Amino acid sequence: MKAVIAMDSFKGSLTSLQAGDAVRRGIMRACPDAAVTVFPLADGGEGTADAIAPYVNGITKSVMVTGPLGTPVDADYIFSEETKTAYIEMAKVAGLTLIKQEERNPYLTTTYGVGELIKDAVAGGAQKLVICIGGSATKGRGAGMLQALGAKFLDRHGNSIKPGAAGLKDLHTIDMTDLTGKHIDITVASDVTNPLCGPDGASFDYGPQKGATEEMCMEMDTWLRNYAETAGFDPFEAGTGAAGGMSFALKNFLGARIGSGAEIVMKTTGIETEIMTCNIVITGEGCMDSQTVKGKAPYKVLQLGKRHNKPVYGITGILGDGYEECLKAGFTRIIPLADPTMDTEAAIRSVEATAARLFEEI
Repeated sequence: MKAVIAMDSFKGSLTSLQAGDAVRRGIMRACPDAAVTVFPLADGGEGTADAIAPYVNGITKSVMVTGPLGTPVDADYIFSEETKTAYIEMAKVAGLTLIKQEERNPYLTTTYGVGELIKDAVAGGAQKLVICIGGSATKGRGAGMLQALGAKFLDRHGNSIKPGAAGLKDLHTIDMTDLTGKHIDITVASDVTNPLCGPDGASFDYGPQKGATEEMCMEMDTWLRNYAETAGFDPFEAGTGAAGGMSFALKNFLGARIGSGAEIVMKTTGIETEIMTCNIVITGEGCMDSQTVKGKAPYKVLQLGKRHNKPVYGITGILGDGYEECLKAGFTRIIPLADPTMDTEAAIRSVEATAARLFEEI
């Protein structure tokens, strides 16, 4: 029996590899002769760069840059000398986890530090960038990042607008004359399909988790639309609402391609080669529900497994609303934990026991 494991993180409890290793131990308990390979899984959000790191023959570079609230933070990125590629994770420099709950305010947070990381990577020889943009604390449509690269966002008096989304209300002119980085090959890793503006846009769908009230969401949506129209771009293009509009800025001003974060991770790790010769595939996440089949990482694993006619099982903390959609999509079976918990050690034991039970029943 050969099994391939690719678990997404159980947010708040387990990282991707912690969950994967727990599944591996459970399988080995039930089937000691099994050959089990564990791959990391991420979708462009927090932990994506670390998941990729062991597979790209790169080094970690640390840089002191501007954090989401304008104070210095020590952030790092991965650089592969062999491919001249830098892997930058936005969450490490402008992420929600860097801000206390009571300090979250998308009117004020900035992406300036992301631009500083890009500048450092390019100065260090990077010719390609993979920018993972999930888990951000910002709604400033990537203007801070662009300003760090030389762009000018001006009010009607010719003065620079304030940092954060609040500065957008005064935006009158955008000057990209001195923008650097347009010659760099950039791929955006994101599994968010929301547009920049509209009822399912960046402000309304993700603003509340970043500290925005309903009134703030309405204001920011208006400001973002003005920003897009001032720049001459479509505010309703799918995928441009990721990370508060960071994907909009990277695509339209720097020529980036927007790709599936999970697919980028799977291609980088080479998981498909192992799936081609395995007997069973196991994936999962903290909650599997109707949203899982809308492009989330475990669904991408399912598609890969189905491509090679392999049975794909899901292990999840809980079965959420509409989990039946996962079964309709092709999961052979989905097994919830008997004891879902946020405690890491208890979650590890529960995942291990669930995997053992699954293999005893197969």
